[in-house]
Amino acid sequence: MALTDRLKRSFVGRPIGSDRLGETLLSKRVALPVFASDALSSVSYATEEILLVLSLGGLAFYHISPWLAGGVIILMLTVVASYRQNVHAYPSGGGDYEVASVNLGPRAGLLVASALLVDYVLTVAVSVSAGVANLISAVTGLAPYRVVIAVIIVVVLTLINLRGVRESGTAFAIPTYGFVAGVFIMIVTGLIQAATGHTPRAESAGYKVVAEHDYAGFALAFLVLRAFASGCTALTGVEAISNGVPAFRKPKSRNAATTLLMMGLIAVTMFAGVTALALIADVHVAEHTSDLIGAHGEQPTVITQVAAAVFGDGSVGFVYIATVTTLILMLAANTAFNGFPVLGSILARDGYLPRQLHTRGDRLAYSNGIVLLAGFAILLIVVFHAEVTQLIQLYILGVFISFTLSQTGMVRHWARILRADSGDPLARRRIRRSQAINFIGACLTGTVLVLVLITKFTHGAWIVCLAIPIIFVGMRGIRGHYDRVAIELTPEPGPPTLPSRVRGVVLVSKIHAPTLRALAYAKATRPHSLVALTVAVDQADADRLRTAWQERGISIDLVVLASPYREVTRPVRDYVARIRRESPRDVVAVYVPEYVVGHWWEHLLHNQSALRLKARLLFQPGVMVTSVPWQLASSSRVEGRVERIGAGAVRRGQSAPQAPASTSPAASTSPAAAASAPAAAPPAPPASSGEGK
Repeated sequence: MALTDRLKRSFVGRPIGSDRLGETLLSKRVALPVFASDALSSVSYATEEILLVLSLGGLAFYHISPWLAGGVIILMLTVVASYRQNVHAYPSGGGDYEVASVNLGPRAGLLVASALLVDYVLTVAVSVSAGVANLISAVTGLAPYRVVIAVIIVVVLTLINLRGVRESGTAFAIPTYGFVAGVFIMIVTGLIQAATGHTPRAESAGYKVVAEHDYAGFALAFLVLRAFASGCTALTGVEAISNGVPAFRKPKSRNAATTLLMMGLIAVTMFAGVTALALIADVHVAEHTSDLIGAHGEQPTVITQVAAAVFGDGSVGFVYIATVTTLILMLAANTAFNGFPVLGSILARDGYLPRQLHTRGDRLAYSNGIVLLAGFAILLIVVFHAEVTQLIQLYILGVFISFTLSQTGMVRHWARILRADSGDPLARRRIRRSQAINFIGACLTGTVLVLVLITKFTHGAWIVCLAIPIIFVGMRGIRGHYDRVAIELTPEPGPPTLPSRVRGVVLVSKIHAPTLRALAYAKATRPHSLVALTVAVDQADADRLRTAWQERGISIDLVVLASPYREVTRPVRDYVARIRRESPRDVVAVYVPEYVVGHWWEHLLHNQSALRLKARLLFQPGVMVTSVPWQLASSSRVEGRVERIGAGAVRRGQSAPQAPASTSPAASTSPAAAASAPAAAPPAPPASSGEGK
């Protein structure tokens, strides 16, 4: 434990008290890189996705790309305007899930949550894989290590986020602002060059693209719609700010809405500029390198080709753009690392996910959610070999489901307010304006959702269509379990029913100090009857125990159970069950001596028999299992470490740990209670199992 704790502190940092939660809140300056890195980074591959799909029909179809980019820009501005209404109406951080649950019902909310959970995992996988692809464009020798590099990046991001939201925001601010500044400089420089007659030209301008088919009529329309759907990847991450409003400083809603507007304007400008420069520089790309006549090796990404055309291949400007693009793509996953754990916490609070996801870790971050997200993202990266072309087909379907249902929910939200409030005409006009914005957003995002579903279904989106219902059903099952348990645990009216008698049973293997302490403690609890119980695995050992028992003059009866098959657990369980059958209204209290040890390897040498016994006895109704600890000398080292940690916490201004009510060892009535104590140990030898021999 000590080694594990030291490693954790080295990577994650020291615990932060709950009273310092306010110190982790974000200003707009820090919140922008924390929540908007995904939306900002997507401009580096959104243009490329449009061109890749259009290239299937040949270079002649590139002239359609400005119109598609214009459609994406209009859609993005509409979605940003729509989510500004969400931020003001629902500042609690539930985002799309809360909006859909409140206005469309729990099932719609759960569908949104399922879609967002899938999309967050894909955000990490796609962003990191795109960053690695951009890195390989500059350093082609790294291509064989694509998957390994991607996994390492996810692990590093996980460790950074485990340190807390504020620290991760500070770490990501420089690369994000560096990317924005670099792209703006590249756009301005490229446009000035084009205006002055020095039009930048990409290396791939001389390549020819082999068309896969001759597209006309319906096939052409389908290709154009698929290209538009691919370009809509530029919208991913827009919803993250509405999910993270509680992380902003006050006034939370206004700061979040301002940050959302800043993100939208910056992203739209960069997307338009990169698309324009790609067309001006005559960048050519294809889904497969073999379709690009004249190309050799790995296909460079569109943004690196534009940088090479504007600044010169290998120049300082090119290296800078390649570097910051790689960084921002890798760090774009941070949007999901902030959104997924918060959404998971809200779902856990509502009973749809395990309760462990609701609590914050000792760095005030939702540690369990962060680790869970990283695990699923690494799995996707490994399965799809960190290939952006494959992963991108799974992308954006989930986010457009949440877009559409959220905006539909907001339309109903404003309608309900209008019905309930017949007051200020000016306020009603503002509400109707907000409703109109959300209505337009719902129509546009709903249309795009249908397009994405149709055009991407056979290219991998079917996996998401399968995953979302599975998650939906799984979360409903978890909620059903919690509801059944709550009903089961509801107490009956009136005072609790007292048992007729308490029958005490002390498990022993030999007469030593732990046994005597357990006998003394059991007797002090004053049960109606008390016996000592041992299992005769070896008859000679049982005879020696019986002789020593009589010689010591112990007044408690010793019961010896025969075990011809040398099994300990079954005879004890059957004995206890027999007591319960004879007197169903009695309670059987089983006292188990335990060794408390200080080294991890000592756990392997002690307490194994009782671990199995306790596990089986806990399933017996009317049986209470009480652990009676005996601290071995090595346990004092753990106690000393706990005291030093407590003293350090006090010096750092945190509250000191509560002192125990008594200096005598307390017996826990369940393994869960024992596990919560600082020096808890596995159970010790109950019966004649060879322990201590």
